[in-house]
Parts: sequence; structure tokens; C-alpha cells
Amino acid sequence: MALRLDGRQLAAELENRLRSVISERLERAARPPGLAVLRVGDDPASGVYVANKAKACARVGIHSLVRHLGAATPPAQLLTAIAALNADPAVDGILLQLPLPAGLDESPLLAAIDPAKDADGLHTLNLGRLLKGEPGPRSCTPAGVMALLARHGIDPAGRRAVVVGRSILVGQPMALMLQAADATVSVAHSRTRELAALTRQAEILVVAAGRPRLLGAEHISPGAVVVDVGIHRLEGGLCGDVRFEEVEPLASAITPVPGGVGPMTVTMLLVNTVVSWWKRTEGGDPGPLCQDHPLADLLP
Repeated sequence: MALRLDGRQLAAELENRLRSVISERLERAARPPGLAVLRVGDDPASGVYVANKAKACARVGIHSLVRHLGAATPPAQLLTAIAALNADPAVDGILLQLPLPAGLDESPLLAAIDPAKDADGLHTLNLGRLLKGEPGPRSCTPAGVMALLARHGIDPAGRRAVVVGRSILVGQPMALMLQAADATVSVAHSRTRELAALTRQAEILVVAAGRPRLLGAEHISPGAVVVDVGIHRLEGGLCGDVRFEEVEPLASAITPVPGGVGPMTVTMLLVNTVVSWWKRTEGGDPGPLCQDHPLADLLP
């Protein structure tokens, strides 16, 4: 039976570490870390995600500020709200909750966020830093995947990795992080021919296609590590992009849905915020964390 890569357990362990780091440094910093979440419109799923992030912040001692604006809010007003958060000394991380309502372009809004406060790692500058191997906030979902692999002793070095999906949010930064860890990486997408022939080559398969139950046993090589990033609500309940019941008997390790990658995405958002807080209360040092920083091992 495949090893379960339990994101809930690891997220709880990391939350304990974050809580300790904040508690130990709080007096010197003179304020807690601050995470601002900007939510636009009334997408029900976004409401659940934002509430979960606020609860996670409360558990570790991060001050959470949620700004909820209507779907008809003009872009200029959103840019003004982001500028105010950039200037707020009590805010260390800013998250623009996606997706935005139809007709709103996320690109200029993400670009307006101070790169040092980019809690989701989606600013163009931070994606460029990832590409060049320079330090900076990392995209939360792929960073969570890398933390899960490390926690279970799965070293990508020298392995063949396939990422299904090429979004800026997950697929592309995931491929870059695996490549930086010395894996040989292929990226599949909606135009890929003979998908199963490619995915069967994977020793590490990360599926972020956004399509429920897309991959099954025919896509998996025996012994592969399978990471399912997808989460969907169907009539029978929650499922991922992978047909779990088919794939688990073949895989050496697999993430469950729910309880795999999802909790790690939220936790890495907290990690990015706390790291920003640490740097800003140390005088805004933009350089990489020293190796004895208590969170240094979490940064891919």
C-alpha cells in the first residue's frame, strides 16, 4: 500500500513551529506578524478559503486583516487598497484572493503588490527570482509540495518528474522548484499528445490539471510518487485530479484528497508572512535567510 503524504499532520507540525517562532520574537518585534487578504466579490469557495486562512492565522498568532470588496469595485479602487496595504507598517504579507470576478484582470493588481509583501509568491519579480534561483517569497502550493516531499525523505535529485498543468499559480513554479532540486522535469498540458505515455515515465508525478479524476492507473508507473494538487466537489464528495482508488495500489507514495496538498498551501502562506515579518522587524534585510533561521529549511 502506498505511503500517504499527510499534509494535515505536517501542517500542524509547522504551525507549532511558527507559533513558537512568533512567541519567542514577539517582544523584540513589538508587534505580531500581519497578513492582509483582499477578497473581491462573493465567490462561495473563496469565502471558505479566506475563512480558513483567518483561522490558521489565529492559531499561530498572526494578525489577519480581511478586506472584502464588492464584485463591481473598479480597478482603481482596488489599486488604492493595495497601495494602502503596501504602506501599512503592520502588514507583512498581502494576498489577493483568486479567482477575481469576471471582467477584472488580476495581472496589474498582482503587480501592484510590494514584492517583499507578496505572501502568495505570484509577483513577476518573485517568479523571476524563482527562475534565477534567488531568494524571495515562493508560490505557496508548490512550496508546500516540496515541503511534503522533504518531510517524507523523497529526494527529487536525479529523478524523472512530470508536472501535469502549466499555470503560473502551480504548474510552472512547481516545475522550476523540482528542477532546482535537480530533478529532470517535463511539463504536460492540454495540448500534450499521448499524455499517458509521458506520465508513465514519471518517478515523481505532480498533477495540477484542474480537471476532476483525469488521471488513472493507465497513467502511472508502478512505484511512482503521486502528488494530487486538484480538489473538486462532485456529487459523491471531494475528489482530486487523480482517480485515487486506481492509483494508490500502484504508487509508492500518494497525497490524499482532501488532507494532502491543501493544508500545506495555507501553511506556506503563513511561512511566507512570518519570514517577511522577521526580515522587516530586523530592519528590512532583503537578503537570504541565514542557515540558523528557524524557518530556513522550509524555503525551497
